[in-house]
Amino acid sequence: MERYHRIFLIVIDSLGIGEMPDSEKYGDVGVNTLKHISEAREEFHIPNMVRLGISNLVDLKQFPKKEPAVGRYMKLSEKSNGKDTMTGHWEIAGLYTQKPFRTFTETGFPKELIQELEHRTGRKIIGNKSASGTKILEELGEREIEHGELIVYTSADSVLQICGNEETMGLETLYRYCEIARELTMKEEWKVGRVIARPYTGKRKGEFKRTANRHDYALKPFGKTVLDALKETGHDVISVGKIYDIFDHEGITESNKSQSSVHGMEQTIAIVGRDFHGLCFVNLVDFDALWGHRRNPVGYGDELERFDEKLGILMKALKEDDLLLITADHGNDPTYSGTDHTREKVPFLAWSPSYEKEGVMGADLGEEDTFAVTGATIADNFGVAMPEGTIGKSVLEKLC
Repeated sequence: MERYHRIFLIVIDSLGIGEMPDSEKYGDVGVNTLKHISEAREEFHIPNMVRLGISNLVDLKQFPKKEPAVGRYMKLSEKSNGKDTMTGHWEIAGLYTQKPFRTFTETGFPKELIQELEHRTGRKIIGNKSASGTKILEELGEREIEHGELIVYTSADSVLQICGNEETMGLETLYRYCEIARELTMKEEWKVGRVIARPYTGKRKGEFKRTANRHDYALKPFGKTVLDALKETGHDVISVGKIYDIFDHEGITESNKSQSSVHGMEQTIAIVGRDFHGLCFVNLVDFDALWGHRRNPVGYGDELERFDEKLGILMKALKEDDLLLITADHGNDPTYSGTDHTREKVPFLAWSPSYEKEGVMGADLGEEDTFAVTGATIADNFGVAMPEGTIGKSVLEKLC
């Protein structure tokens, strides 16, 4: 019998909680996103996350004692090979990625790809290197506007990113160029996980600002996920943030684009007030994009405090037959070298208002070896079979 009528799954993008046994293979030694954020701050006000059990999973400077929790909590390791957004989210939904996506971090994109993109867009490509999005705008934004060139760059992720000024290039033109790039990068030797449109405004250095009109052109998942299983059985699958892009529209019944992580939480709180049956799947990207990649632990901590405030509002709005799940897709230790994601374990926090009515105490559920526990648990709750080829086992019985 169905235990929860609605499940709200929130991915705090990049909130890792410590290295995995194989982290060294990925160049990540001693990483711990949340612990190191805590150490970078004198104060850290995240009372609702602590209530759910986060400080029992990670040693946080401000919470030296294990606090009694009202949530169920555990650590999850990533089984898939990789540490990027798509690998993490796809595994959450049940897919095991054996072959990591192609990256061009060290070399930039091949000459042949750049030449074909220039030919198809009619614009000269500039950049073609791994860079911070804000820094490459400062370096090349004026040149792009003045000469009608096209800024193409990558990162430590499997991405090809294209900048375009909304006022001089126009959004639709930028999106068309990204569609061309997505078509070209379907070729096996050029295949990246995502092509990302990075629109911005401003006329000169110091004025450039990226806008919320980002659009990701992702590969389709290589198999069906829990999202497909829910949709095909008549359940709602409502996405908030970039979930719609990460799954290339597959398995989604409604999408909501967010302007920020705070806005994403406000959208989620509004969705609580609606009548639906199924899953609300939320990605909060600012933690990763604004703070992790930019190696700013203080800003990351501030963002977590803003999230925690909204989390308190969300928890009060949930109904007795709702379940809240909070997790992450990878780490991005803002105190580590470079700007890459970090291979880390992630938290799994679970809570329902029914816990307090029924006197259910918080509990440590230990560790599991795949993020796919989350998808399997969601499927189990709704009595839906996970698609063939997916991984993960349900922990629903431990949450009730």
